[in-house]
Amino acid sequence: MLKIVTIGGGSSYTPELIEGFIKRYNELPVDEIWLVDCEDGKEKLNIVGNLAKRMVEKSGLPIKIYLTLNRREALKDANFVTTQMRVGLLDARIKDERIPLSHGVFGQETNGAGGMFKAFRTIPVILDIAKDIEELCPDAWLINFTNPAGMVTEAVNRYSNIKRVIGLCNVPFDMHTAIAKILARPKDDVQIFMGGLNHMSYVTKVILDGKNVTDFVISKWGNHSMNNITGTEWVNGFVKELGVLPSPYHRYYYMAKEVLEETIEKFNNNGTRAENVKRLEDELFSLYTDENLQEKPKQLEQRGGAYYSDAACNLISSIYNNKGDVQVVNTVNKGAMQEFEYDEVVEISSMITANGPVPITIGKMPKCTKGLLNQIKSFEIATCEAVISGDYNKALLAMMINPLVSSQKYAIKILDEMFEAHKKYLSTFNK
Repeated sequence: MLKIVTIGGGSSYTPELIEGFIKRYNELPVDEIWLVDCEDGKEKLNIVGNLAKRMVEKSGLPIKIYLTLNRREALKDANFVTTQMRVGLLDARIKDERIPLSHGVFGQETNGAGGMFKAFRTIPVILDIAKDIEELCPDAWLINFTNPAGMVTEAVNRYSNIKRVIGLCNVPFDMHTAIAKILARPKDDVQIFMGGLNHMSYVTKVILDGKNVTDFVISKWGNHSMNNITGTEWVNGFVKELGVLPSPYHRYYYMAKEVLEETIEKFNNNGTRAENVKRLEDELFSLYTDENLQEKPKQLEQRGGAYYSDAACNLISSIYNNKGDVQVVNTVNKGAMQEFEYDEVVEISSMITANGPVPITIGKMPKCTKGLLNQIKSFEIATCEAVISGDYNKALLAMMINPLVSSQKYAIKILDEMFEAHKKYLSTFNK
């Protein structure tokens, strides 16, 4: 029996995941999919779970869908566990964005102060899940899509006993799609290699028909963006000298002033990105309640994590079938990148086998990228240490070394306000 458990099953992304398993049934014959959520997510779990059942019924496949609030019941003998949680729901994300922006500092879901507090809320929960996996399904793979994916995967690797953990993000998938569009070729014809950290990784090489076409793609890397990150076009001369392709998230660092000004303007006029997402989610769940709906609605593609199911289902299928193909994942470095320690988690192109990812050595990163990469890794580790220890001063250290904060005065104000706003979900600090 092939059993998949999805924690955060009431997420608006779940129909994409179900669609992904249906499309791949011939190579990934799933018997059971358990959708798990908490009491606060019960209503959404029922709505999206019933849509999942209709999707499977339409497919005619013998996949059983189970809905439960009992995580331990679901995890028993699972083969794969996927996590797509949002501790505190979208209301917590709104605070993550609104509080820093009210002080003129970046407010973003996975980067800067907002990303740090999302990690504070998420890491204790993911570590509890890891304990349950160790007890109930010790051979299962934990596939984490919960943001900030790099930090969450780092925490599991450092502070749990399970080693079958992989972090996943849709940004590499999105960049791969954009590069294939530049080359006017199907995505499967184009091979990319990436290295760095989650939301801080670069495309280092592009191969087409056995030839290195990286320089050509760099020359065309203009206004590549994502649904949740748009803005100023990259200056081609900058990207050429950088020597690697930056992701949309790099705008927060290389165009910090412009993007902050644009974000504050949007915040003042239309609210936060999180508030817009909440409106979109309300629309999606209104669609999901339609008993005649039997497929993923197109509107779901407007969410920032669109197409995540392709990445998640491809990864699970490659492990299950020992494919040995190359995918970009968050995994232990194991010496593949000289810029990081052997046991630190990186986002890197890896060969996917039945024994998990084998990171591909990509060579030295350009010197101009190393300082930023190491600063963000130090922030990730400091954040993990802060939430594990519950130490306020460690949290202040993490906040102040993040380049998107860069202010002692505002770091303390934001830290104190966010601790108060999120105290319900910060058990390790409340002591």
